[in-house]
Amino acid sequence: MSTFLSLPNPPLPPPLAALSRAATRQEPSSGHSTNIRPLRHRLPPSSCPNPLILLSAPSDPLPKQNETIFQSFEWYTPPSSTTPKSHWSLLTTLLPSLSQLGITKIWIPPACKAADAKNGNGYDIYDLWDLGEFEQKGSTPTKWGSKAQLEELCRVAEGRGVKVLFDAVLNHKTGADYKERVKAKKVDPLDRNRELDGGEVREIESWTGFTFPGRGGRYSGREWDRRHFTGVDWDDLTREKGVWKLGGKEWCVDVDEEVGNYDFLMFADVDHRHPDVQQDAFDWVKWLPTQLKIGGLRLDAIKHYSFQFQKRLLRHIDDNVEKGKDWFIVGEYWREDSEFLAKYIEYMDHRISLFDVPLCSNLSKISMAGERGDLRDLFKDALCLWKPNNVVTFVVNHDTQQGQSLETPVAPWFLPHAYTLILLRANTGVPCVFWSDLYGSFASGPSSFIPPMSGNPTLLARLILIRKLYAYGTQHDLFSHQHCVGFTREGHSAHGGGAGLAAVMGNQWGLSKLKMYVGKHHSGEKWIDFLRVCPGEVMIDDEGWGEFLVSGSRGCSVWVSETAEGKDEVINLKFNSDIYGIEAEMNRRQSMFERRQYEIESMSRRALAINLPTV
Repeated sequence: MSTFLSLPNPPLPPPLAALSRAATRQEPSSGHSTNIRPLRHRLPPSSCPNPLILLSAPSDPLPKQNETIFQSFEWYTPPSSTTPKSHWSLLTTLLPSLSQLGITKIWIPPACKAADAKNGNGYDIYDLWDLGEFEQKGSTPTKWGSKAQLEELCRVAEGRGVKVLFDAVLNHKTGADYKERVKAKKVDPLDRNRELDGGEVREIESWTGFTFPGRGGRYSGREWDRRHFTGVDWDDLTREKGVWKLGGKEWCVDVDEEVGNYDFLMFADVDHRHPDVQQDAFDWVKWLPTQLKIGGLRLDAIKHYSFQFQKRLLRHIDDNVEKGKDWFIVGEYWREDSEFLAKYIEYMDHRISLFDVPLCSNLSKISMAGERGDLRDLFKDALCLWKPNNVVTFVVNHDTQQGQSLETPVAPWFLPHAYTLILLRANTGVPCVFWSDLYGSFASGPSSFIPPMSGNPTLLARLILIRKLYAYGTQHDLFSHQHCVGFTREGHSAHGGGAGLAAVMGNQWGLSKLKMYVGKHHSGEKWIDFLRVCPGEVMIDDEGWGEFLVSGSRGCSVWVSETAEGKDEVINLKFNSDIYGIEAEMNRRQSMFERRQYEIESMSRRALAINLPTV
């Protein structure tokens, strides 16, 4: 694939070559993508592009409000069948508060019928044309709710000016309606170009027949069989897991070259070279906005299917889909190689954005190193350095959270630092805020709830609001110290009354201080920490400089003028993250316990008083 994108592809260094050979990157039926693996050396910052330019100065035309994406689910979100209201309905009630904070896009989970209709997250895709409308796979609604509830969510989002990003799973299918006898060759899961058993062709039973009987041909009469797939991960004849390449098929060549050829990921792998498959995808993406008011797509597992098909799909959206040219499209391409990802974006004519996987890796490694971490390397070879206008930055998502195959832990103490970096800086693409960091997670099980942001979701909510109000104008970086870094934004008169900001973060326990420039037009102003972490004030001198503190507990502070427009809205913000009623229930139980303890103590005192002798 490096050759396909006209990229140099030098041999892997020995440590990475050994890792490449040893790593198991395919987990059948797991529903997850591959692990993050760098395929070439990371480039030093000096050889990376420098996207920092002088942004909007106060005299420039009105800049748009900053865009912010909210990933509106986690992997462990409870099924709608176990909660008082469906996930779609819950999101509908949350939209007003989210849009007020500054959320402009919400990435919703796959809304199509899953093979496990009641509990599947949708990546176990069964029927693209069923949005929770037909009785299939044991349920009419999906895990997330009914089609009517989804329609209401999209309608309310549009009214709030929030665009819905639909998670499209086009790489594979599962939950077939019947199995077929087919000829196939078994291949090495770690090298898909190597055929096992001497290349013997054998007969297997593959679940590749899809008739969608519950839908009865509504919206689309197309049915699927073995002709539409390249491979499967299960032989029902021998009850054996593996990777089988179906007879008469070859893997696509324009896919990622990990494991030799990463066309096949899981389940029944869709053959995007087949004309029926292409037409089904083109018809579906044109039909989707006739059913829902959406503003874009999140494309799942794009490293696993034909790049040429992907390019045709993007052109089809622009040319044939209503308002398709306005759609925001982001792809999931898991590869820790910024130069490669940048070339992919160029091949797609800059019509697609990608998640900044290298930056996510940096945040994890530096945070887990604690005081030994080097904050100067936070943006080392990050994709946003290469393609700032075609990148989505993130800290955690459903694939990298606890327990998932892409698990990329970010230390809890570092979460405010990480979100400050992606939310408040210039030229770092569109940031994406994760569900669990605002509303918590059930990653440890249904009965064990993990609170958001170490129990302080209001801090993240403030950062989102600060982005909306103040993260504008020219940026000045100070990334020269291993243990303390910072940056400033000069602000823009069209937002927040022209207030700028100064962000400082450290990874040591002692107090740190940075002298930074915020602009001469802020001289004489008194700035305070809007995150309410660091006490005190900072006076901006006549030349526009100030000395900004960061707390001594590996802290993060964001300083803004105390007279800034919107100050009270930020400072007094109290974000309600208790959407499941867990905190309220804990408080109720604590109150009941305290009342019962009081009653027991009162009874004991009365009994003691009765038995005491009179003196």
